[in-house]
Amino acid sequence: MERLIVGLGNPGKKYAKSKHNIGFMCLDAFAKAEKLKFSKETKFLGEVVITDDTVLLKPKTFMNLSGNAVKAVRDFYQIPEANILVVSDDVDLPLGKIRLREKGGSGGHNGLKSIISQIGSDNFKRLRIGIDKNEDIETRDHVLSNFSKSEFKLLDAEMIRYAQVIDAFIKGEDFQNIMNRFN
Repeated sequence: MERLIVGLGNPGKKYAKSKHNIGFMCLDAFAKAEKLKFSKETKFLGEVVITDDTVLLKPKTFMNLSGNAVKAVRDFYQIPEANILVVSDDVDLPLGKIRLREKGGSGGHNGLKSIISQIGSDNFKRLRIGIDKNEDIETRDHVLSNFSKSEFKLLDAEMIRYAQVIDAFIKGEDFQNIMNRFN
């Protein structure tokens, strides 16, 4: 395997439509468009799609333990950190906007903290998707709240763009070019 794409989220119906699960939603939309199907893989602590040279992973640990699943796949397939793309939510970006980064810290995101801790590196790519902030509620409650119908409608329209980022990454396009095109 050459690449690993991770969508972050929390398992279970309770969280399925929550803002924190935008990573799962993004990978689900990509898989549906490509006619790919996720299957449970206990040794990887998640659901996976395995293609010729790429693994799509939705960790079924909770967000704070996402790194365990990422490490399991990375170690099994010997995937270099630079060939890992993590899709996550970002409260510091307006709803639907994206920010691509080649590496960096967690920005306070517990899923990213877990990955950095488990793989011992922050040298992986990031696709952060804005979920906006709500100053009236605690961040934890905001990220675990569900998207409204109008928010889902906006995100649904943006999923094509997110899928284009994933597709370019899978095809091995230079990440600097991807960032220039989509940031």
